[in-house]
Amino acid sequence: MFNKKYFVCLVLILILIASSAFTAIAQRDQRIVVSTGGTGGVYYPLGGAMADIWSENVEGILASSASSGASVENVNLLHHGEVQLALIQNDIAYYAFHQEEMFAPEGPSAVPQPLDKLSWFASLYPEVVQVIASADSGIETISDLKGKRIAVGAPGSGHEANARQIIMAHGFNYDDFARVDFIMHTEAGDAIKDGHIDAYFTTAGIPTASAVDIFSTHDVKLVKVEDEMADKILEEWPFYAKFTVPAGTYSGQDEPVETLAVMAALLINAEVDEDLAYNLTKALFENLDVMAATHQRGGDISIEGALEGQSLELHPGAARYYEEVGALNK
Repeated sequence: MFNKKYFVCLVLILILIASSAFTAIAQRDQRIVVSTGGTGGVYYPLGGAMADIWSENVEGILASSASSGASVENVNLLHHGEVQLALIQNDIAYYAFHQEEMFAPEGPSAVPQPLDKLSWFASLYPEVVQVIASADSGIETISDLKGKRIAVGAPGSGHEANARQIIMAHGFNYDDFARVDFIMHTEAGDAIKDGHIDAYFTTAGIPTASAVDIFSTHDVKLVKVEDEMADKILEEWPFYAKFTVPAGTYSGQDEPVETLAVMAALLINAEVDEDLAYNLTKALFENLDVMAATHQRGGDISIEGALEGQSLELHPGAARYYEEVGALNK
């Protein structure tokens, strides 16, 4: 015979068990989010791999990645605590912290105060400044660009800031060119093909898809940044690093080319708990094989290069791990 009281008691017990299990899961899993970039870029798969590493190797953490508009959007998300970590170019992070360039009061991404809740976590891989010129332009160095037709990237972009800084270091400005187009690399590649410009700047990981295309279909070359000028630029803007594009990176590029790079970096909100930041750092660097298997650029990540191009103060949790493995002394 059906016992109503017994049934009610059983239901209550099941509810209590389910509630306890849910509470235990909620207490066990602290959720963190790493902000990446567009789904077609490099940041997106790398951020996804990091989230997997942390969820599987840091007790009590449930990590996920989120796509975004990349560096400029990410500094705002990170500063305001909407995400705990983010992939951001080191120069963009520097500008945000110091309210310069696109974050200056008159800039397109102006902020009312410095975005000072950003801390350094790790350098990931170089974002290489590539100046691509038509082979018959007579351009061999940056100085040879003067009086030519160039493209420098969209207004307010990191590409354009890099181009302008390098041009300024060589002693001239946009008025010294026959033409300056503020367009990104895909459009600029088409403009070179059509003979509308002589050269263009882009900052990206190598090999860059748009450059692969133009090198395989047109007679173009990489323009070098001479060593003396590179030293001058590094003295003025410390987030740059010297970089050599290896021979054979692009079709017909038979010689290595000296240039500059900024770094794609992983930043963390300064208010993240020190122990958590330590555990996240440890888990990432003990699972670099996962990063390398995810994307070619993931193979560039190393403990030796973790502080290269550091443009912000290091988070104390990450610093503790780097000190433990001797990376702070390198």
